[in-house]
Amino acid sequence: MDVFEQLLPKEFHATAGVEDWRVLFWGAHAFYRTSSFAQAAEFVGAISVAATTVGHEPDVDVRPEGVVIRSSSRADGALSRRDADLAVAVSAAARSMGLIADPSMLMVVGIAVAQDAGVDTRPFWEAAFGYRRLGDEDLIDPLRRGPHLWFHELSPARPGRGRTHIDVSVPADQAEGRVRAAVAAGGRIADEDIAPESWTIASPENHGVDIAGWADLEA
Repeated sequence: MDVFEQLLPKEFHATAGVEDWRVLFWGAHAFYRTSSFAQAAEFVGAISVAATTVGHEPDVDVRPEGVVIRSSSRADGALSRRDADLAVAVSAAARSMGLIADPSMLMVVGIAVAQDAGVDTRPFWEAAFGYRRLGDEDLIDPLRRGPHLWFHELSPARPGRGRTHIDVSVPADQAEGRVRAAVAAGGRIADEDIAPESWTIASPENHGVDIAGWADLEA
């Protein structure tokens, strides 16, 4: 049985040729702009060749505006050297087609579900979303399309008053700009004690959103 050797985000970013990529929730991501759906489809063919060469298959999302690629080596998004090798190969294919990466378009959204101590509401959410369990705290879309659900204890305890907030994972170099834009649009910063890893912001009506850049910074 092969032993999994994890590649941390800092080590991933230290690899030559992955400059177009960012580490968000659930893996390493890149977005390349395309001029048409036909060009995007052509790029997917090049990604397929790269994946076959490296022996590692990514998730690919195709739009006329561009292509999003996500690579990970474990269901929880952990990376290995194969992800870095694939990123290098995909980036080389993009350059050969004249495609430009745009990290500002990268984002992964999750829903954080707070529940009282000793309560497990996952069966309800699992049934409602048709998701599957991952570890003790997460539910994920089997096809990795929809937002993940993360379950944590409500603090302070408020029986019968579970609540949710939205987690938005963005590249570390985009996080503060996203926060400032939200504040300019009427929001407020509720907590920035661990910035630049993460900010908690609130809407004018007090809906909570965490802007997280920490996944891109882990050493």
